[in-house]
Amino acid sequence: MMDVKKNDRFTVVIEDISQDGSGIGKLDGYIWFIKDTVTGDVVEARAMKMKKSYGFARLEKVVKPSPNRIEPVCPVARQCGGCQLQAMSYQEQLRFKENKVYNNLLRIGGFYNLRRAAQAGEADREEGNVGRGSAEDAKAIDFLPIMGMDNPWRYRNKAQFPFGEDREGHVVTGFYAGRTHVIIPQEDCLLGVEENREILAVIKEHMRQFQIPPYNEQKQEGLVRHALIRKGFRTGELMVCLVINGRRLPGKEQLVERLCRLKGMASISYSINTERNNVIMGKEIVNLYGPEYITDYIGDIQYRISPLSFYQVNPVQTEKLYGTALEYAGLTGDETVWDLYCGIGTISLFLAEKARKVYGVEIIPEAIRDARENARINGIENVEFFVGKAEEVLPRWYEKNRSRADVIVVDPPRKGCDPVCLDTIVQMQPEKVVYVSCDSATLARDLRYLCDRGFEVEKVRCCDMFGWTGHVETVVLLTQKNSMSSSIYERSRTLFTGQEGAGKQQ
Repeated sequence: MMDVKKNDRFTVVIEDISQDGSGIGKLDGYIWFIKDTVTGDVVEARAMKMKKSYGFARLEKVVKPSPNRIEPVCPVARQCGGCQLQAMSYQEQLRFKENKVYNNLLRIGGFYNLRRAAQAGEADREEGNVGRGSAEDAKAIDFLPIMGMDNPWRYRNKAQFPFGEDREGHVVTGFYAGRTHVIIPQEDCLLGVEENREILAVIKEHMRQFQIPPYNEQKQEGLVRHALIRKGFRTGELMVCLVINGRRLPGKEQLVERLCRLKGMASISYSINTERNNVIMGKEIVNLYGPEYITDYIGDIQYRISPLSFYQVNPVQTEKLYGTALEYAGLTGDETVWDLYCGIGTISLFLAEKARKVYGVEIIPEAIRDARENARINGIENVEFFVGKAEEVLPRWYEKNRSRADVIVVDPPRKGCDPVCLDTIVQMQPEKVVYVSCDSATLARDLRYLCDRGFEVEKVRCCDMFGWTGHVETVVLLTQKNSMSSSIYERSRTLFTGQEGAGKQQ
């Protein structure tokens, strides 16, 4: 039995990194999770929370640093919950993210036939990994090198800053500490654009002049809750949207005048949010200056981005990610393509340049409005958008038209695809499915589901969209196999429901 109690200090070697970026060390078989550590570190830590077989500890001192440890550039890296990997070299981050996806595909999806580079592939074969899956999985899957950033700083085109007061009653803004709503003052996040600092300084000065109080969550009073800032990297256009707990913003004309002195300021508005919840943006936007949007480009496609638009935060890497998705789709100009979870049409419009017809589906009406407008301003007419859940729109369309898709692209939220949606994909029998994922665990589950129903994975490639964090995007190409095992089809439904046959369409 391990003789460590809460608040005890102990020394441990960090042997691995968890899915969320915490270091993993072992003492007498007991597992410790320690944030801000790197594989290879020898650290002194303090026990904070303990379970039967594992516990959480706080890093107190690095006794012997790992060769992959670096000094965090951000002065509040440990306090702020935004970056989990600032103590890890960027090249080691890329290896960590690639391994995370690889291991989830292996352990959760059962894809034992992953082939990395030629040398790694030989090692896998020697270890007996290839061919340990089902017979349908015998074909080797190309696991291609991760697409990293040329410069992993200043890459975010969007930031949301909460406002509050410090103990002296001064207005502060920054980011929440991990798993709390305690604001860590920081007005120049190194992942965001440099203009953020100037914009926040203008807003804070305006609040002081007009005696505008920040919102207090505990008392549920005060006015300014958040500032949303966006920048078009290609156009240089800036957007500012204040989120306020009310319907009136004092001195709004003066605020507009001050903000407009900043180069690139194109759109200023405020969002009304009087709800008592943790949702940042309200549903009503009041425009103060310029159009209700800014514009930016991914590739040759122009997009209008409103305060409520979902738009990838890293436009440079997004172009790589979507370019890979387009490459995997292999369009010749004759295909019918469905883009599920399409947002404002970012991938849809990319695909439409090469396809005969593209259909996009998204549950958020405002996103579809933006998607249609984006198609219009780019003169793209071979795309059609639907509002609704992918698991409802796609089956309804298929039942009515009984028409197959040549290619289906999915880019779901972290929870992955709905099983009804996946079943409809199987019924429509597209030649290819291109799966873009922000969560490799649900990706592995969904790929297993599709591969047990007539598909096979051909290529997997990761893309680092969120440097210094534990998140990674992945794009996967699946193609049709010639046969399908009905027994495996039914058995793998339990991946979603735990019940045989659950989720089957009637």
